Amino acid sequence: MTPGISGLQGLCAMNGKTLTGVSLFTGAGIDEQYLPDAGIRIVAANELIEDRARLYRHLYPQSKMICGDIMDEKVYSALVESTPDKIDFLLASPPCQGMSIAGKNRSPEQMLKDKRNFLIFKIIDFMRLKRPDYVMIENVPQFLKIELPFEGRQSKITEILDMAFGKEYEIIAKIYDAADYGVAQHRNRAIVRLYRKGLSWKEPEKCDKITVREAIGHLPSIEAGEHSPIKWHFARKHPQSQIECMRHTPTGKSAMENEQYFPKKKNGEKVKAYNTTYRRIEWDEPAPTITIRNDAISSQMNVHPGNRKEDGTFSDARVLTPLELMLLSSLPKDWNIPDDTPELLIRKCIGESIPPLLVKKIVEQINR
Repeated sequence: MTPGISGLQGLCAMNGKTLTGVSLFTGAGIDEQYLPDAGIRIVAANELIEDRARLYRHLYPQSKMICGDIMDEKVYSALVESTPDKIDFLLASPPCQGMSIAGKNRSPEQMLKDKRNFLIFKIIDFMRLKRPDYVMIENVPQFLKIELPFEGRQSKITEILDMAFGKEYEIIAKIYDAADYGVAQHRNRAIVRLYRKGLSWKEPEKCDKITVREAIGHLPSIEAGEHSPIKWHFARKHPQSQIECMRHTPTGKSAMENEQYFPKKKNGEKVKAYNTTYRRIEWDEPAPTITIRNDAISSQMNVHPGNRKEDGTFSDARVLTPLELMLLSSLPKDWNIPDDTPELLIRKCIGESIPPLLVKKIVEQINR
């Protein structure tokens, strides 16, 4: 599943050209992990949050990182000046929190008040200036439904892009599930691909699904608070009451379904929560979507599957370790991040990102 070191040489030899690219709203750059294997060299990137930008600089020292709000003219100008007049490829992952409907109901009116939903216009500005041949914009599926004001009327993102670039570019929008492309995780992302008329960018082929067992089943069993000798395979500490609930929760089930060992308030009453919380994932399916709150047992479907023990309880009463999250997100087991990277930063960056193998499968279909 993880591309070999020779991937870049093979693809460059096949396609004959390395593309020069820029990454906007890049986070820690997880989505760029395999771009070199696909023959794409990112020369400059922009990220708002400093701790993510710092991690990006470590991962991609050859790329110029411009940290700051791209809506700030000084930051935008610095990014423009750090890139060639003409680029081949643009990757843009505008923040999705403004559009996400996870855990809340947001009306279209509320979405329009969130300035993060208007970052698409900065992408349009950058495209007009740098004229990339290929563009990949990714976001949550809701991204394709939201309507924004453009040229005197409310329009969907794809309609706005068509009005701005329809004469120059082919524009294709589609929702991809990462599990269909070799990632051991169901994660739906809206991908908008733009490429200049006369060029070619084919669809990636689907492949057999990778299960949780195939991705992380080889790792040693550990309990809450324990460390293994394997780098990044250590378990978070959890309240004993939560551990006890999960010890009595079978694979694929929620502790909310238990008749006796269920989550309780301090007064002994059962907590009110959905059956997607306090829930173990399945072994023999791809993992559910990894969220940014993957550190909490009480969050959405992120407890280790566990195995039944001789006493009838289940092992691994804990959330997934950083290494397990990496592997389920198609990151390499030797992901080159600093040893002192905070655990919660790793968890948040993975929860925010698109799996890099999905990105690779899509961009390697560019015909140079």
